[in-house]
Amino acid sequence: MTDLTSLTLAQAREALRKREFSAVELAEAHLAAMERGRRLNAFVLETPDRARVMARASDARLAKGEGGPLEGLPLGIKDLFCTAGVRTTACAHMLDNFVPTYESTVTANLWRDGALLLGKTNNDEFAMGSSNETSFFGAALSPWRRRGDERPLVPGGSSGGSAAAVAARLCIGAAGTDTGGSIRQPAAFCGIVGIKPTYGRCSRWGTVAFASSLDQAGPLARTVRDCAMLLRSMAGSDAKDTTCADLPVPDYEKAVGASVRGKRIGIPKEYRVAGMAVEIEALWQRGAQWLQEAGAETVEISLPMTKYALPAYYIVAPAEASSNLARYDGVRYGLRVPGRDLLDMYEQTRAAGFGKEVRRRIMVGTYVLSAGYYDAYYLQAQKVRTLIKRDFERCFAAGIDAILTPTTPSAAFGVGEMGRADPVDMYLNDVFTVTVNMAGLPGISVPSGLDSQGLPLGLQLIGRPFDEETLFALGASIERAAGSFMPEKWW
Repeated sequence: MTDLTSLTLAQAREALRKREFSAVELAEAHLAAMERGRRLNAFVLETPDRARVMARASDARLAKGEGGPLEGLPLGIKDLFCTAGVRTTACAHMLDNFVPTYESTVTANLWRDGALLLGKTNNDEFAMGSSNETSFFGAALSPWRRRGDERPLVPGGSSGGSAAAVAARLCIGAAGTDTGGSIRQPAAFCGIVGIKPTYGRCSRWGTVAFASSLDQAGPLARTVRDCAMLLRSMAGSDAKDTTCADLPVPDYEKAVGASVRGKRIGIPKEYRVAGMAVEIEALWQRGAQWLQEAGAETVEISLPMTKYALPAYYIVAPAEASSNLARYDGVRYGLRVPGRDLLDMYEQTRAAGFGKEVRRRIMVGTYVLSAGYYDAYYLQAQKVRTLIKRDFERCFAAGIDAILTPTTPSAAFGVGEMGRADPVDMYLNDVFTVTVNMAGLPGISVPSGLDSQGLPLGLQLIGRPFDEETLFALGASIERAAGSFMPEKWW
C-alpha cells in the first residue's frame, strides 16, 4: 500500500470514496507520523482518541455513501481556534488549561464536512510573531534544513506549527490564521501552499483575537487544489460574526486548472525593496515568465503607499491587540496569580501570563491609543491604511486581475538568528504580506523554487476582494511550472 501520509487531500479523498483504505487507517498513519515527528514540536496537543472516534464515524458514513466533502481527512488545527472540550491556549501561559465549551465556526464547518481532528498545532503566543519562537510551548521547527547544515530553522509564524506539520506529512492539511502574513510566510518557508482569503470570507467567531480588523482564517496544504478544497469548507456566512460576508461560497476547486489566458498581472515596482536577495528577484521574474507562458499578460504597476504599510501595520495591529488582550485579567478564565488586592492581582497575572513579545505589543498599542498620541499615531495609521487600500482599488479598476510579488524577502532563517537584538528585524519579514491584510484582500503563497542553500521560496498572488477563484487558477499555473518540493527527512 502507498504510504498514506504521502497522499494529497484530493488523492486521499478519492481513495477513501473508492474504499481503497479506511478513514481509520488514514488517521492511524498520521497519528504514527505525529508520534515520530515530535522533535518538530509542531503539535502542542495531540488528540488521538478523538481522531479515532471521528474516523470510525466517517467510515460509517462513507459505507452508506453519505460522506461529506472532507470525509475522513485528518487535519491539524492552529491552537487559536476554540475546539469544544479540547484545550485551547493560543500557545500562551495566560490561557493555561483553558478548555472551551464551544466550537469556532471555522472548525465546526470542517467537522460538518467530515474532517478529523488530529490535534492542535503550535503558533506564536497569541499569534504575535513571524517565527513561532514566542510560543509558551517552545519553538516549532521546520522540517527543512540548509544543505550540509544541521542547525534548526524556523517554520515561520505565527502559523508555524500548521505549516511544519503539513510539510513534514504529519497531517494532510491544516487550518491557520493570518493577521499580517501568518499563513503565507510559513507556507513559503516550509514549501507548501497557504491562502489568506478576503477579510470576511471566513468567520472569526470562536477564534482567539489578535487584531480584529486584520485577522482572517485560512488553510495550509501541500497543493493549490487541497487549499481550494479546505477553503470551500472553512468559508461561509455566520450570523455570530457581523464582519463575516453574507455571500455564497464558490466551488473553488473548479477554478484549479482553469485557463489564465488574457489575465492581466500587475508587477508592483515598490516591492523591489533595498537589500532584497538576488535569488528573490530572479524567482519573481521567473514567476512572471511562467504566467506569460500560460497566456497571462504582465504589467508594471505602482502601489506608492506600500512603503508606509509596515509602520502603519505595527501601529494598527498592536493597538487592536492592546484592546483585545485587556480581557485576560485573571478573573474569568485562564491564569490567575494571587495579589495583595484586585489591582495587584491584575498586574501579577498579566506580568506572568504574557510573554515578552506580547507585552511589547500591548505597551506599544496602549501608547498609540493614549489621549496624547491617538491623533499622531493611530489616527494617522488608519488614514495610511485607507490610502493603501485605494492604491489596490485603482490598479484593479485599471483592469489588473491579480498582483504578483515575492512572499518573503528571504528563505527561512535559523532558530535564534533574528530579532534578539532588535525586534524590528523580525518585523521586516512581513514587508510583502502586511499590505494584503491592511487592504482586506485575498493573498496566496505558492512554493516556486529553492534557494542556493536548498530552502524553499514562495511567490505571492494578491487578488480582488472575494476573487479567490482567480488566485487558485493562477496559483495552479505557477505550481505546474515550478513543481513540488519536499524536505529530506531527519526528524
